[in-house]
Amino acid sequence: MPDTFPIRRIILAAVLVMLSFSFIKKEAGQADTATVSIQLTHSFGAEELGFEKKYTNTAGEEFTLSKFKYYLSNFILIGSPNKPATGETYFLIDEENPESKKLIAPFEPGTYSGLRFLLGVDSLRNVSGAQTGALDPLHGMFWTWNTGYIMAKIEGHSPVSRMPGNFFEYHIGGFKGETNTLKQIDLKFPQAISLKKNQQLKIQIQADLSKWFSGPVDLSIAAKPSITSPGANAKKVADNYADMFTLVDVKTNEP
Repeated sequence: MPDTFPIRRIILAAVLVMLSFSFIKKEAGQADTATVSIQLTHSFGAEELGFEKKYTNTAGEEFTLSKFKYYLSNFILIGSPNKPATGETYFLIDEENPESKKLIAPFEPGTYSGLRFLLGVDSLRNVSGAQTGALDPLHGMFWTWNTGYIMAKIEGHSPVSRMPGNFFEYHIGGFKGETNTLKQIDLKFPQAISLKKNQQLKIQIQADLSKWFSGPVDLSIAAKPSITSPGANAKKVADNYADMFTLVDVKTNEP
């Protein structure tokens, strides 16, 4: 009679391996998750932003806007320890696209005291070759493989601009050395918030475009109607707009 015992042991081992993979898959499917929903609103000072409106900067120069776009990325909930989003978080915010101002990202449950993110695209993604999604060069926010992404841009018209058609443009970027324009933004919650499994943390953030024109250095459209490359001038504007975000409200809710 042939010895079938070794065959039985092989079959048993195979069954155990299959059960093990099934268990791992089940654990991954049952991972605790929560979400963070961020609603952005744009303003100029206390006034809601609108391309049809006229504004006056700190230099007393009137202007209108025709474009306002920027990148937000690398979202982290501040806690002990800090927890990064469990998925990729690169978002292109465009004033002309209201849907782009609502961001949703998955996070682990926990107790958190604030939100951290980057205004711009990190240096790794600036040198990672062809990108897709929000980082697709087709969005008009990429210069070259050497100069990288435009972190933020505004365009408009002002009677004080010496450019053709009174046009002005600020395309702010640069990810190297002393002229790095990437900005880390920390927004502290009024109090620590416990985010539980399947809950949604709803955060409202206001971005005040007037901060582009004032801060460490006042920006005059007449003096500099165009900044479209990395360098000291782009760094000065980035230092100004780093303060444009304000936490308006934060609360938990069932999704």
